[in-house]
Amino acid sequence: MSDGDPLGPAAAAEPDAAAELDPTADGADGAADGADVPDGLPGDALTDAQLEALLFVAERPLSRRELGAITGASPETIDGRLGDLQVVLASRGVRLIVDGERVALATAPEAGRLIGRYIGREPTRLSPATLETLAIVAYRQPATKSVIERIRGVDADYAIRSLLHRRLVVELGRSDAPGRPILYGTGVEFLERFGLTSIDDLPVVDAAIAERLTLPDADAAADPATAASTAGSAAIGAAARQPAGRPR
Repeated sequence: MSDGDPLGPAAAAEPDAAAELDPTADGADGAADGADVPDGLPGDALTDAQLEALLFVAERPLSRRELGAITGASPETIDGRLGDLQVVLASRGVRLIVDGERVALATAPEAGRLIGRYIGREPTRLSPATLETLAIVAYRQPATKSVIERIRGVDADYAIRSLLHRRLVVELGRSDAPGRPILYGTGVEFLERFGLTSIDDLPVVDAAIAERLTLPDADAAADPATAASTAGSAAIGAAARQPAGRPR
């Protein structure tokens, strides 16, 4: 190419521009463990706004691993951006909710009634028996059906099936105990329904009841009525915080 070719300077500048846009280029931060980041993905340059947009359009909760695969960002960057986003959204109309490795966006609890009016649907009301069962699962999880029944003192089959149907309770796997009973716990839908950002936001219960709910399975039988009643009252208190929702 001749020195006077007008395309010369522009062509020479293109590699620098590409390097600036490519997070895997020399001098730029790459994805976790030095893996290549596909063209157009933010990698460790992921911003709070990009992460919020991704979670907003997601049709289901996403795991941290999925977020890393989608964005090309390292686990440390994902954790940092999630923490930042949780703080940013704390006073906004949507909140970040965290269920172990899974995260999602949900509307703020204080907007629950307004959103319910807009979509024309009132939150499903739970019977006292079902609410007590849910409270035991929430505070003790993972919990087996036999442990729930020992704490409540009555059969819990219908209540568990009802909660599974509403997706307020989920199956977490199976216990190593004889017969390998199913282990139950709560999921993202439980957090959305009760306006919690994580399971750590559950209302504090009386210390004696909290101790009973965490006793080994074989010791969880004494005074079931008191345990069930108190745990149920705690869950009712959580429900009073205006349920969140996640209308699509």
